[in-house]
Amino acid sequence: MGLRDRLRGGDDHEVRRFQMREKLMSVGDDSWVEDESGDRVFKVDGKAARVRDTFILKDAEGNDVAKIKERVLSVRDKMTIDMDGKSATVHKNLVGIRDRYKIDVDGGDDLSAHGNFADHEYEIECDGDTVATISKKWFRVRETYGVEIRTDQDVALILAVAVCVDDM
Repeated sequence: MGLRDRLRGGDDHEVRRFQMREKLMSVGDDSWVEDESGDRVFKVDGKAARVRDTFILKDAEGNDVAKIKERVLSVRDKMTIDMDGKSATVHKNLVGIRDRYKIDVDGGDDLSAHGNFADHEYEIECDGDTVATISKKWFRVRETYGVEIRTDQDVALILAVAVCVDDM
């Protein structure tokens, strides 16, 4: 089974692959997201000296694509993603032994994430179909993991969700 076959639907959907660095939540740390060609396509700008965790996802030209903020004073871990014309909230579920995340997308299809989050081995689903796979197995570099996203999905949203999960 190849990397492409990991996403349900096999050859029905093309995918894009990205490489992210672990521990994006380091204070004030900036990280680059590279595509499968090794080009820097997004930058995760961690904002230091804030009461709550805040990240800005920027494109390669430095334009803000998404603002990711921790929601304080909530019963469970929660982060919001604000994008141009779209927003989403990532909730960490409290029920069950395994962690699960629910992603409420305003004006779009809601997503969910499940798997082994500590080891960066999880999937993001929409209506039972896997739309993204996150895995550390694809890289030999210790603090690197891959994000494989179907081309019919919002790449910036899925990468922002991965930043949220990494931080929570």
